[in-house]
Amino acid sequence: MKIAILTSGILPVPAVRGGAVEKLIDFYLEYNEQHRLHDITVFSVWHPDLARQRALQSGANRYVFVKMDTPWAKLKKKWFQLTHRHCYYHYSIEYFLNEAIRQMRKEQYECIILENRPGFALQLKENTQARLVYHLHNDFLNDSIPAHQSLYDAAWRIVTVSNFIARRVKTIDHADQKCVTVYNGIDLSSFQTTTQKTEQHEGTTLFFCGRLIPEKGIMPLLLAMEKLQQRPDIRLVIVGGASLGSNDSATPFLQELKEKAKRLSSVSFTGYVTHQEMASIMHEADVAVLPSLWDEPFGLTVVEAMATGLPLITTRCGGITEICEGVATLVDREAIVDNLVAAILDLHEHPEKRRAMALAAQERVKQFDKAVYAKKFFEAIG
Repeated sequence: MKIAILTSGILPVPAVRGGAVEKLIDFYLEYNEQHRLHDITVFSVWHPDLARQRALQSGANRYVFVKMDTPWAKLKKKWFQLTHRHCYYHYSIEYFLNEAIRQMRKEQYECIILENRPGFALQLKENTQARLVYHLHNDFLNDSIPAHQSLYDAAWRIVTVSNFIARRVKTIDHADQKCVTVYNGIDLSSFQTTTQKTEQHEGTTLFFCGRLIPEKGIMPLLLAMEKLQQRPDIRLVIVGGASLGSNDSATPFLQELKEKAKRLSSVSFTGYVTHQEMASIMHEADVAVLPSLWDEPFGLTVVEAMATGLPLITTRCGGITEICEGVATLVDREAIVDNLVAAILDLHEHPEKRRAMALAAQERVKQFDKAVYAKKFFEAIG
């Protein structure tokens, strides 16, 4: 099948600048390269780091890039902004779409995959007869968004990263037959180790990883540690910064976190670290605590913790529940601080329970291997 992939219009693919969605696209493109399933053209923004990417030499995947930051591109974007007053997305993203459509008209595609941008369909349905497939990583298609019925009707297939996201789509049509859930994948080899985790230290080291923003639940976790400060054998390592891929952002919330942590000798911050460094830190920990306060569509960090063999405490919310129910301690968001304290103490005092949870999680996580994800994704789009 001849397929076009429209990326987000923000980060490049291949994922030289990071991005969870962009990395997931890389995974299924890698699978397509290995198995030669489809003739794929990827439309992405350009970044200079792409010039060194071996993926561009693929025999099955082609890449078409839209330059966004050159002086000429900035001038064209400004003109686009002045002449397109009613964009669905930010004018810069719509400019990317406009340039991609101009390039797409040169060829005939059977299927166009819209990566997390269902709003692109408003223009595409006027410019192509190809089947439109939405790959939804977030809650971007439900009965409360603009033009939801038109967007739903324009889709041939809607691939969702969790049943939670599928249920949100079904608020538009309760008899929906378009949604197919395909869980995200990770590179299991980056997180798993051949050596058995041993008790290398006394006490329990807790691990938190994520952007240091209120939605990730880091403040309730610090409040739980405050209640546990008479237990110096329970420590917390916090991995992450206030923004993706950087330690540069010093937000008021981050400052508040660090002020509170000053009174807690058992809490330490690493700042932003690379994926490889994060895996190493995770292997030194005993328990992962990821108390999200919002309805996570999926929860990649949850899966990464499971792959590392960490017993897990997380919240009963969004797509997280369906990923790890039965192999993790799920706490309710109501009275979350006390719930976290109880869950932490339970795993601290029962190392045999930790070991059983870790083994169960490592068995469950096999279904989230990147090859399994890619195979199911291509099956879903037909």
